[in-house]
Amino acid sequence: MYDCIIVGAGPAGGTAAYHLAKRGHSVLVLEKESLPRYKPCGGGVSPAIAKWFDFDFSPAISTKVNTIRYTWKMGDPVQAKLQTPEPMWMVRRDVFDHFLVQQAQKQGAELRDNTEVKGIQFKSDHWQVDTVNGSVTGRYIIAADGAKGPMAKWLGFKDRKRRLAGALEAEAPAKVEDGHIAHFEFGMVKNGYIWNFPKADGYSIGVGTFIGGEPQDFKGILSEYGNLFGLDIKTCKQYGHALCLWNGNQKLHTQNAVLAGEAACVVDPLTAEGIRPSIFSGVKAAEAIDQAIAGDINALECYSQAISDEWGADMAWAQKLAGVFYRVPGIGYKVGVKRPTATQRMGQILCGEMSYGDVAGRALKRLSGSLIPGMGG
Repeated sequence: MYDCIIVGAGPAGGTAAYHLAKRGHSVLVLEKESLPRYKPCGGGVSPAIAKWFDFDFSPAISTKVNTIRYTWKMGDPVQAKLQTPEPMWMVRRDVFDHFLVQQAQKQGAELRDNTEVKGIQFKSDHWQVDTVNGSVTGRYIIAADGAKGPMAKWLGFKDRKRRLAGALEAEAPAKVEDGHIAHFEFGMVKNGYIWNFPKADGYSIGVGTFIGGEPQDFKGILSEYGNLFGLDIKTCKQYGHALCLWNGNQKLHTQNAVLAGEAACVVDPLTAEGIRPSIFSGVKAAEAIDQAIAGDINALECYSQAISDEWGADMAWAQKLAGVFYRVPGIGYKVGVKRPTATQRMGQILCGEMSYGDVAGRALKRLSGSLIPGMGG
């Protein structure tokens, strides 16, 4: 009987496993793939996550970015240097996720990869988790099995507000010229953007759309964008995946179980940043399970509340900004992205020095003012 069974070995699952094992709890991580495993993701990580851990992430970082370059329909470029205390990290998810789980294993957590969960049953005071390799039991469950995982449904979260966004990513092996520059393209895709994040041995190029709308030719758009960098995207491996954007506060706990990571819909609806919020939810989930094991009957309810207060409240501002920006991206680019302070503000938000709430009021006023004469400022 484990204290906690964690389903999913992504950033949320690995983080929760690390913190629970460090507190002396018996933890089992179940992962359906064999680790290390590829995961489509731009791989940009805020260095702010380091404050939640007591080990060095250097072995898991592919490269660091200190400059952002934006384009509008592949022209009208703007380049800005980040003024953050530490450059943004660029990671490959197979390396990063596995590294996190290995840190948890060092603390005593057990990993069973290549072990898909087939079903769950609650038995009076604990969970039975049925896998392809037999059944295991645990007092608590953390469901961290991603945007498309079945755990949330099995736990009874059937009617929740989920906002799925779509992304297509290509991994392009290349000799990287300027490994310190991350690229963002607006204008070529409706209701989203294209990114090109450098890694030590190539680029992760992706296109995402974050507000619903008509279907778009993601493959064609990516291929055209790749030409900017002399890349033939058609010959690269391409991966489509769903993103679970934050879409309002929701209950994330049930009987002896919580949702974490993308299963909890914590992805930033403006930038699609997912790794930092997933890790944050993993930290909070571990705290809640630890307190529940110690006898706090309200601990899991407090987890839902903490995600709502400490993440969701700010994501409400991000959602408002996304709603305006992606509907009028040309104006957003001109009066928002091209402002010299825009990159610095975003850097500060990603590093946790500022919140969307600190800047959204002014930004929304500026965007609306450009749409309605006389409302600017």
